[in-house]
Amino acid sequence: MTELVRERPILKPAQLNALARDLLEGSFAQVWVQGEISNFSRPASGHLYFTLKDDRAQVRCALFKQKAMYLRFAPRDGALVLVRGRVTLYEARGEYQLVLEHMEEAGEGALRIAFEAIKQALAAEGLFNAERKRALPRFIGRLAVITSPTGAAVRDVLSVFGRRFPMMDVDVLPVPVQGDGAAAEIRTMLTRAIASHRYDTILLTRGGGSLEDLWSFNDEALARAIAGSPVPIVSAVGHEVDFSLADFAADLRAPTPSAAAELMVPDRLELLASLAHSRRRMDAAMQRLREGLAQRADQASLRLRALRPQLRLERGQHRLALLLARLQSVQALVLESRAQRLRDRVRALEQQHPRLRLAALGHRADLLRQRLESAAQRDVQQRGIQLQGLARALHSLSPFATLSRGYSIVRDPATGVIVRDASQVSPGQVLEARLAVGEIEVQVTRKR
Repeated sequence: MTELVRERPILKPAQLNALARDLLEGSFAQVWVQGEISNFSRPASGHLYFTLKDDRAQVRCALFKQKAMYLRFAPRDGALVLVRGRVTLYEARGEYQLVLEHMEEAGEGALRIAFEAIKQALAAEGLFNAERKRALPRFIGRLAVITSPTGAAVRDVLSVFGRRFPMMDVDVLPVPVQGDGAAAEIRTMLTRAIASHRYDTILLTRGGGSLEDLWSFNDEALARAIAGSPVPIVSAVGHEVDFSLADFAADLRAPTPSAAAELMVPDRLELLASLAHSRRRMDAAMQRLREGLAQRADQASLRLRALRPQLRLERGQHRLALLLARLQSVQALVLESRAQRLRDRVRALEQQHPRLRLAALGHRADLLRQRLESAAQRDVQQRGIQLQGLARALHSLSPFATLSRGYSIVRDPATGVIVRDASQVSPGQVLEARLAVGEIEVQVTRKR
C-alpha cells in the first residue's frame, strides 16, 4: 500500500492552488461582469474588497489601490456595477476571485459596449493608425479651441496659454459639449474651422464626467471628421482615465485640457532662456570669429612686409614709364607712316578724279562716234550696191518678168493646181489665168 502511494503524484495545498491559479489565468482573458456589490470593505491599505453577486451566485473581487484611485463614484453595498478584470485564485485561502482593472456604475454598461463596438470597427478601418497622424507645428500661430465657453476646461486652457505663450492667437469656438445634438454641433463647428483656413491647429476639449457626459465625443461621424481633417487636431476630453473616440482619431491625445495646452505651446520663460543662451553662444562665436580674422590680418601684414611690396611697386612704376615711352614712340611712327600712306592715296585718287576721266572718255567717245558714222555710211553704200545687184538677178529669174513678155500662168481655181499639161483639163472647164497685169477667167472650148 505504501508503495502505491509513493508512485502517485502527491501535491501540497499550495502546489494545488498554484496549478489551479495558472489554469484559471491561462484559460480566461479579461472578462466583463455585471453584478451587485455586497460585503464591501476598504482597509487602511486603500485596496477594495467585495463580493459581486446576482440572484444565483457570487464571486469575490479585489480592486487594488493603483486602480481604485481612478474611480469616478463611491462604491457601496447594494450598488449595481460593471467590472472588467482577470480570473485568478487567491492561493492562501484557495478562493477563486476577480482582480479588477476597471469598475463603473452599471448604467454605463450599454454605452461602454457601444463604445467598444464602434472603436473596434474604426480601428479595423485603420482610422486610428499612427502612420496617418499629423505632426503639430512647432510654433502655432493661430489656434481654434472648440469647447463650451462656460466650462472649466476653457478657463484652464486659456490660463496655461496666457502663462506659457501669450503671443499666440486663440479663438474659442463655442459648442455644447454634452446632451442631445451636441455631437452634431461639434462636428459642424469643426468643419467650419477647417474650411476657414485660419487655423494651424484645432483643440477639442472639455472637462471630466461620466461616460454618458462624454458621449458626444464618441460620435462615429465626429471621429471620421477628425481623422479626415487636413489641420492637425488635439483632443483633450475628460480626465486622464477617460478615453473617447475623438482621442483615438486625433493627431494628439492629451490627458487633461491643461496638459493639452502645455503640450501645444512652449514655455515662454524656457524660450527666453533658450534665446538668451543662443545669443550668448552667438556672441561668443562672433568674438572668436573677430579674433580669428584679426590674427589672419596680422599674419597677412607680416607676410606683406616680408615681400617688400613697395620696392616691387617702384620697379613696376619704372617699367611702366619705360613701356609708356616706347608706346608713345611707336604710336608716333605708326601715325606718321599712316599719314604718308594717306597722302599717297589722296594723290592717286586725285589723278583718278572723275572729271579728268570724263574729259578723256568724252574725247574718245567723239572719235569713236565719227568712226562709227563713217563705217556705217560705207556699209550702207556697199549693201545698197549689193542689194541692187541681187534685185536685178532676182528680177531676171522672176516669173513676173516672163509674164511681161506675153506669157500667162493658168491654174485650176478649185484646186489651185497650176496647169502645165492639156491632159489636166477638160472642155467646158473654167480656169484662171495670171497675166503680167491682172487676172482673167477662161473656159476651155477644146484641147489638142
